[in-house]
Amino acid sequence: AAAGKGRYFGTAVAASHLGESAYAGTLDREFSAVTPENEMKWDATESTRNTFTFAAADQIVSHAQSKGMKIRGHTLVWHSQLPSWVSGLGAADLRTAMNNHITQLMQHYKGKIYAWDVVNEAFQDGSSGARRSSPFQDKLGDGYIEEAFRTARSVDPDAKLCYNDYNTDGVNAKSNAVYNMVKDFKSRGVPIDCVGFQSHFNSASPVPSDYRANLQRFADLGVDVQITELDIEGSGTAQANSYATVVKACLAVSRCTGMTVWGITDKYSWRSSGTPLLFDSNYAEKPAYDAVLTALGGSGSGGGGGNGGGTGATCTVVFTKTADWNDGYNGQVTVTAGAAPITGWTTTVTFPAPQKVSTLWNGSASWDSSGTVMTVRPTYNADLAAGASTSFGFTVQKNGSSSAPTVGTCTAS
Repeated sequence: AAAGKGRYFGTAVAASHLGESAYAGTLDREFSAVTPENEMKWDATESTRNTFTFAAADQIVSHAQSKGMKIRGHTLVWHSQLPSWVSGLGAADLRTAMNNHITQLMQHYKGKIYAWDVVNEAFQDGSSGARRSSPFQDKLGDGYIEEAFRTARSVDPDAKLCYNDYNTDGVNAKSNAVYNMVKDFKSRGVPIDCVGFQSHFNSASPVPSDYRANLQRFADLGVDVQITELDIEGSGTAQANSYATVVKACLAVSRCTGMTVWGITDKYSWRSSGTPLLFDSNYAEKPAYDAVLTALGGSGSGGGGGNGGGTGATCTVVFTKTADWNDGYNGQVTVTAGAAPITGWTTTVTFPAPQKVSTLWNGSASWDSSGTVMTVRPTYNADLAAGASTSFGFTVQKNGSSSAPTVGTCTAS
């Protein structure tokens, strides 16, 4: 449903839970992007200086790639979850260590990460708009954020580079300070592509009334905006309505490229007592889930039953390569209904030998005897209103061939 609106819909993932079938199954069925919850943070990747540990993060990246999901890197420079050795460095040593940490992580995952949270939570709460005290701020001064972004760009020119923070969801002193930094960066050519809004809400800190307007003013600076750590404490209709408000705000801002909820199930949430996520502790869909799906236009009732057997039913298909790496790529086929609603669709995708499809999502497939022609039919996404779109995607192992597949005609019913 999110893909049909040109957005990703992601979640934070913990490598330690991937072995749980309900966890992995819900992740694979419902989400198109992942953010490692802790596995890419400094204490997890470089607990001892210049000794890097990537196994847990690699597990998440490998799983996400196998399912064709986007991956957000989180996070390169942050005051928290720092090993003690970082805080003990002098200024010159700290600068070297910071740039080395950015370089080693980004090189290891180069070509696999859609966007990096380069710097995280660098501003104070409250009315001052000041920078937060941290080893980086205290020893390197205000320039460390710019330096981090310039280093990141030099290592991976293709990854989106983001600043990420919390309590910046409405217009306030903290968000104004971030806004002014981003405006300054853009005016001077400092490489920043996106701003992340964590969006942790509860009854004491609800979705602000100027949430959409705040996202828009950042987008107007020429950066993408993303909702990066969404969770909303509560239950029932009130929680559902708040989730719908957030989703609608993102959809209303053309440069809001995606939304990520901070976890899959309430039982593993960092605020589990507040039951802030879309799935309860038994992985059952909550009213908030239904509200998000409806806000995304994904209720599945768009066809309206008015097609009467398919008279005038037409559809078109367009292929897009959404990711590419040495030995594979991800493809997406967007199916769009014609002037009348449709209740079903079928299309073919022909792959040049010896390419092989390893994963397919949002569709079911059958193959011809050659094993190169895949016929795809919808799973849950059959009904489309006139002019509406849906999509299915796949991961391909190149096996030496980088040629694009050929998409056949679309047949509607």
